[in-house]
Amino acid sequence: MGSWLPRPEQWQSRRAVEAWLDRLVADNRFTIAVVFPAVGAVLLVASAEGLLPPPLSFNPSLILLGTLVMRLPLIAGVAPLVDRRAALALAALTAYAYGVEIVGVLTGWPYGAFAYGIDLGPMLLGAVPLGLPVFFFPLVLNSYLLCLLLLGDRARSPLVRLPVVIGTVLVVDLVLDPGAVALGFWTYAGGGPYYGVPWSNYAGWVLSATVAVGLFDLAFDRAGLLARLDGCPFMLDDLVSFVVLWGAINAWFGNWVPVALSLGLAAGLLKTDRFDFAVLRSAAGDRPSP
Repeated sequence: MGSWLPRPEQWQSRRAVEAWLDRLVADNRFTIAVVFPAVGAVLLVASAEGLLPPPLSFNPSLILLGTLVMRLPLIAGVAPLVDRRAALALAALTAYAYGVEIVGVLTGWPYGAFAYGIDLGPMLLGAVPLGLPVFFFPLVLNSYLLCLLLLGDRARSPLVRLPVVIGTVLVVDLVLDPGAVALGFWTYAGGGPYYGVPWSNYAGWVLSATVAVGLFDLAFDRAGLLARLDGCPFMLDDLVSFVVLWGAINAWFGNWVPVALSLGLAAGLLKTDRFDFAVLRSAAGDRPSP
């Protein structure tokens, strides 16, 4: 337990906290990037199949906690880059995310008429999850970081960078939404042709992805992100978690197109030399004892 808990002196400065968070993630990569999403997939499928008792079935606290743990590599990776400009952009994106989600629940625009089937943690105004930024932001930022690595020098042009990232975010949602609908996280009125999801949802995601990608592009210096990616091998481990979690869930429900797309994301990670289970297992084996 000692490796997880900071000592009091480690909270004396932002830099010390960031260094502690880096060590926490680096020492527990396999647990965070593989074990948590694998266990999460089992618990979520068991909940959907009615195999867990009510205290455990779709427990909102467990869902939120598990999500936060899987987000730790991205949080640790980005934290040193958050300055005033980034904070303002993130605040603007938070306001947009809550606003468009509330409008979506109440009016059906821009995603199509939908309703949450379970509580994903505390609900804001009884309508949308309070933890929405924790669920939404990483989908976009992981896509952004992956595309920076894959595009290389081509990422210098916003005319190349932005459309490619927006397209990748759309691929991420083509994986996420069918699995979430199969679990009962949310449902669309009248269903839809893509595993119960209407095409209007993806038109809405193009809008939201464009806003989010634009704000992230303003928030962070591209050179700074690339430098941090070079020095932070676990920075895309949250995308590893996404592939494990939603790939497994979609496979269980026979959603084979989303499974294939999740494998495509895994292939992209492999191409960047950031996604290597052997490396993760080695990190797990090298973890110091508590």
